[in-house]
Amino acid sequence: MTERSISSTRRALLAAIVGGTTAGGALGPVRGYLSSFAPLSGGAWDAAADDRPATVDSPYGDATLRYDDQAVPRIEADDEAAMTFAVGYAHGGDRLFQMDLQRRQLRGELSAVVGEATLDSDRFHVAMDFAAAADATWERVRDTEAGPLVEAYCEGVNRAREDTPRPLEFELLGYDADPWTPADVMLAEKQIAWTLTGGFRTLRRETLRAELGADAAETLVPQRLDHDAAILGREGATDDWAVPDGDGEGSRSTADEPTGSRAAVASDPALDRWLSGVEPPAWAGSNSWAVAGDHTESGAPIVANDPHLSLMAPPVWYEQVLRHPEYQVHGVTFPGVPFVVIGENDRGAWGFTNAGADVIDFYEYETRADGAEYRYGDDWRAFDTETRTIAVADAPDREVAVRKSVHGAVLGANAGGDEFRDELGVAWTGLSATNVTNAILRLNRSRGADDVDEALREFGEPTQCFVYADRDGEVRYRVTGRVPLRRTDGDLVPGDRVFDGSAREGEWAGYTPYGESSWEGFIPYDEMPHDDDPEYVGTANQRIVDDDEYPYYLAEAYSDPFRGIRLWERLDALVDDGDVTPADMRDLQRDTRDGRLDRFRPVLEEARRELSGDTRAELDDVLEWDAEATRDAREPLVFVRFLDAYEARFVADALSGLDGRRDAAAYAPTQWVLATLGDEWFDPDRATAAAEAFATAVAEIDDEGWETYGDYNRTAIDHPFDQAFLNYPRYPIDGSAATLFNFRVTSSAGSSWRQVCPQGDAPSRCILPGGNDGNAYASSYDDQLRRWANGEYKPMDLAMRGEFATRFHGGDPE
Repeated sequence: MTERSISSTRRALLAAIVGGTTAGGALGPVRGYLSSFAPLSGGAWDAAADDRPATVDSPYGDATLRYDDQAVPRIEADDEAAMTFAVGYAHGGDRLFQMDLQRRQLRGELSAVVGEATLDSDRFHVAMDFAAAADATWERVRDTEAGPLVEAYCEGVNRAREDTPRPLEFELLGYDADPWTPADVMLAEKQIAWTLTGGFRTLRRETLRAELGADAAETLVPQRLDHDAAILGREGATDDWAVPDGDGEGSRSTADEPTGSRAAVASDPALDRWLSGVEPPAWAGSNSWAVAGDHTESGAPIVANDPHLSLMAPPVWYEQVLRHPEYQVHGVTFPGVPFVVIGENDRGAWGFTNAGADVIDFYEYETRADGAEYRYGDDWRAFDTETRTIAVADAPDREVAVRKSVHGAVLGANAGGDEFRDELGVAWTGLSATNVTNAILRLNRSRGADDVDEALREFGEPTQCFVYADRDGEVRYRVTGRVPLRRTDGDLVPGDRVFDGSAREGEWAGYTPYGESSWEGFIPYDEMPHDDDPEYVGTANQRIVDDDEYPYYLAEAYSDPFRGIRLWERLDALVDDGDVTPADMRDLQRDTRDGRLDRFRPVLEEARRELSGDTRAELDDVLEWDAEATRDAREPLVFVRFLDAYEARFVADALSGLDGRRDAAAYAPTQWVLATLGDEWFDPDRATAAAEAFATAVAEIDDEGWETYGDYNRTAIDHPFDQAFLNYPRYPIDGSAATLFNFRVTSSAGSSWRQVCPQGDAPSRCILPGGNDGNAYASSYDDQLRRWANGEYKPMDLAMRGEFATRFHGGDPE
């Protein structure tokens, strides 16, 4: 049993909520629904106690489960299935509500426990039929090495579901979780894949083309961001990477007007709103880098990674340590997934950043028979159609027609049509069965770079930049996942347009939605961007390669390169100085220089000429600022609020021509682009607009009473219920959306895990934005948050330490 103290303060707060003295929040999928609380029962208090049995019978063999003083499970077993059963037991005891909530979202079952407010989300997830994709993926995985381990994991989750007190959230909402299944494990993987690679940028760009013209669309959403911070090709770092000879020249993205059989068509505003509401956040990204031993003080390589995802209570990641006779591994996984996704074993360490590859396409069809049939080449085919029922708490059930074409899901707004597109087909690599489960398992088991290279061949989704270093001195960089090759009339084309599905444009050879695809229609594994022995490598979601070097189309666009530019600046300097240390790497993860100041300096200088008095003095301070986004300074506060006001001014001035039923802000360009837009986009001109935006920002700051950046830039990491006793404390924090020390105050996103893993004798370090325990009454619910906000770390080791929580006694598998 771990040391998990019960907070009397939190108990009192719960009592206050039930007594009606504390209000709920307004954001998030299930916030504001505490009115559906079941009456507080003894079960809720049982959940707070977190009691667990000291011994548990296991059908897979003996295992031990300890928790260290950070509530990190340290699990040891001689049998891999016994170990994985214990992992499931830990997940089920610590994060069951989080797992169930995420499962419900992907299956389209939130409304059954939340009510009508999540119907749009449920309709989308049912229409995409992520559940069928998960079923197909399990059929792919069932008879592989990972299959029996996944089954053992699920048995462990379900044993904890029976043995341990029901989590508080279930008590409050008055329902129980269904048993966890192997398909749910696959569904959890689909969720993160959709978060990292799903999106509707193609539709927004086509709407801009239709509404504002092709030139405006290319200006606001360019095919290529102009910078020289690409991941591969850096002189002295990755300049000798193996450029493939591939035959995909015609598939490259260009700055030319997208070609197709028809003129651009805007999406129906109703379809637009629906899809925008369920689209993954555009900011999902990460930092990762590795430095080879030739440049480090110890002579051993160092790898670092901090993935940027939603910050939530409890965290999106779950930390765990596993010891098996053949390998030991420490890192994080997603609750509901058994194996360590990011971390290190006793031979090497690895991390991921989002590659930004385009793995989703859209299709429009010619239809007949009241929309029941669509033309596909010379044939007319009936849409695969069925009716699904969405259960809704405290309201009538809803019927949803689920339609599929040869390409995959068909999404429609039922908007009645006019000149807008109100229905389209979707092909996404995640709708096909993949084998990423075995890839992750093999990373856990890996004994060196050769094993890692083989493991990544199975990594079908999501597309990621993988960085690795090990104790043999090997360093690796590779883009993982499948990137489709699109063909129209046999010719390769880029995927930056809506295809005419009836004319069979943009076909993916070998792709089978909701089934198992071949590798036939994807960039060959050996021709994906990679460098097997970089001197050093830095990835921050910037462009992967220079377009004229790589033969294939990879993406419509990448993240703004502010972090990528800064990362290369720092890595170049560190390597030039030599003898890089783990402390240097931690300092690099804490870098707070905001490169947006350099980009927006011409705009600010124009605004200065239009200002006077105190406001002009504030702007002078910003122009003289060192661009360090630190909590005690005032300049970053003024600057980031100016950026928000300036973007709002652009939207009002430049995007008023869009249909008024749309959210025009969703069509705003990235800040890298926004800084370059001239007078023609503002009324009456850029200098006036910038000056007025700056004055607005200063006035807002005064109204709020903020003095320093830390008054505004504060953690706001909340539980889905958004109740004070469940939300994490607020702390001032450094960093911004554009700094390596990444924190996005407006969206509560940023570094969701930090690890620095030297491969010599120095210890590895890590930190979570919160705590590992999902029980709000436990001391480890948020015990890492303040240190995370302050840029501190804790040890990341492989030792089996801590108090025994549960001993699993084995027997023969049933």
